[in-house]
Amino acid sequence: MNLQLENKLIEIIKSDMWMIEVLKTVRDLKLNDCWIGAGFIRNKIWDEKHGKDRPQLNDIDVIHFDKSNPTKKYDFQIETKLRKVNPNLNWSVKNQSRVNIRNGHKQYTDCNEAISFWPETATAIAVRLNFENQIEYIAPYDLEDLFNLLVIPTPKFDLTIYNERIKKKKWKEKWNKLEIKTGYNTMYNSLLGLVFIWIIT
Repeated sequence: MNLQLENKLIEIIKSDMWMIEVLKTVRDLKLNDCWIGAGFIRNKIWDEKHGKDRPQLNDIDVIHFDKSNPTKKYDFQIETKLRKVNPNLNWSVKNQSRVNIRNGHKQYTDCNEAISFWPETATAIAVRLNFENQIEYIAPYDLEDLFNLLVIPTPKFDLTIYNERIKKKKWKEKWNKLEIKTGYNTMYNSLLGLVFIWIIT
């Protein structure tokens, strides 16, 4: 746990009113275990570290965990609600209670476990705004790789798929300070059983 990085993450989000408004929109849906992750956070920090203004995101990755209604139809209904509130954003909603089937895994327990199987450690981070207007986040591999501009595959993600993804993303062309790794960092195996949820007021 790095308190300095925690505080930095929270301050960066707090100072971006666009991000706060997006977080409020998702919060007001009152979904169970609901977060915004992936590029919403990753790209923002990389932009900050490179002195760049935020470009338009391809999509807003909203995740939630609801075993009572794991259908794609339900996720589509949520996307429709979000588009009515803000039609200018490309909303993508995925119930993490079913993605284990696609990945060939046993049932996940929550969103924190689900995102631990996302491709990169810097991508496996999600945030939300609670009803006390506090920013909360989950980060199964902590924040160091994100802020140190390290692109490293998560321990159980397929390396062939990861490296193909890296070539396709062409992140180095957008953020030239990134250090992209092609293999695992074995230290993360010891973190997989832990849940990191930090709340900063």
